This record gives sequence, structure tokens and C-alpha cells, in this order.
Amino acid sequence: MPAPAAHRLTADLIHTEAQLRELIGEPAPLTCAKITDRLNAATRRFIELSPLVCLATSDAEGRCDVSPRGDPTGFVRILDDRTLLLPDRPGNRLADSMRNVLANPRVGLLFIVPGATETFRVNGRAVLTTDAALLAPSVVEGKTPRLGLLVDIEEAYTQCSKAFLRSNFWDPARFVDPAVLPTGGEVHRAIQGEGFDAGGYDAARAERYRRREGFY
Repeated sequence: MPAPAAHRLTADLIHTEAQLRELIGEPAPLTCAKITDRLNAATRRFIELSPLVCLATSDAEGRCDVSPRGDPTGFVRILDDRTLLLPDRPGNRLADSMRNVLANPRVGLLFIVPGATETFRVNGRAVLTTDAALLAPSVVEGKTPRLGLLVDIEEAYTQCSKAFLRSNFWDPARFVDPAVLPTGGEVHRAIQGEGFDAGGYDAARAERYRRREGFY
């Protein structure tokens, strides 16, 4: 998809990689050397210890989506050094990621490990699978996923710590009190109008979550 010729807020735009490189320079050779097409004994640990991964997909027209996926530590299973299995759990049924994969198999994964500032990135191609034998080991709370993403790894590499260090992400002193954030019900009310029962929506959802209804 070609870059837009103009933006409504500024004319100072970068349009080519040559312009970009003139501004930021080239990556160090050692940075490029860390990118491989498979896992190894060291990088497998990031996946084995991660309870949270961000899944990036895009549709046939390049419109992007990023979705967090979380489960018990190591829920993304390593089938071999070039293949991962990401189990799908019940959600809102919009199925943005899955519909995107059907149109465009290219995906990106960012694995996050609690307390660690370095993350791990995987780029590759994905397909949807309902293979019962492959999905059976992904059972949680007695529920086996009906669907999963098989990811063939094309690029695998660690991401440096700067983003997490600059943001002080793991510093408890910087944790935000959830009470200062709008609730899901309040967001709905901002969209749908003052007649929306935000408190009722939030109470019902909290009760469903307490029962872990629809988690697995």
C-alpha cells in the first residue's frame, strides 16, 4: 500500500527509506546478526516463560490489528524450532485476528515475560488448525481449545530493553490505580449515550469474570 502523499496536520513527512536512513542511520551489524529463522536453546526460554504474547495481523488490504493473548506460562507451545502453536480461547467473537489470517497469513508475535525488560519477537506465516491431537496438550481448566494458530517461523530475535526501561513498566511505584481509568461500561456509555447502563454492564461483567465464565 503506497504511503499517503499528505497528512492533514503536517507536511513534514518521510516518504522513502533513503530519507529515513539519512535521519536515523543504519543498524549495527551485530543487531542484524541476531535475526534468525528458527529458535535455539536460548531463545526458546522466552516462549517457555511467557504468559502473554501480542499477536499482530493484517487483512488483505493491509489494515492492521494487535491482540493480546494470555494463559498460564508457556501456553504457546513449541512444536519444533521452526513451528509454534498458539491456542485460541473464547473471546468476543469478532475474530479479528483469525479473519485476518484467513486473508493474509503473515503474523508477528511479541512475547513478554513478567519482570523482564527484554522481549522476544517472531515473524512468520500462520494457518488455522482444528487438529484435535495438536490441540489436546493445550487443555486448561479441563477445556481443550477448538482452534489454534500454527505459526511457521521466518524471523526470530530478541528485542532490546530500552522501551521497558524508558517506560519504567515493571516499577510498582509507577503502577496506575485502575480506579482512575474508565471502565468498560463507561466507554460504552461514551459511545452509545448517557442512557447506557454503565454500572449494570460493569457489574454483570465482573460477575462473569468472578465465575471465570467464558475463560476456557
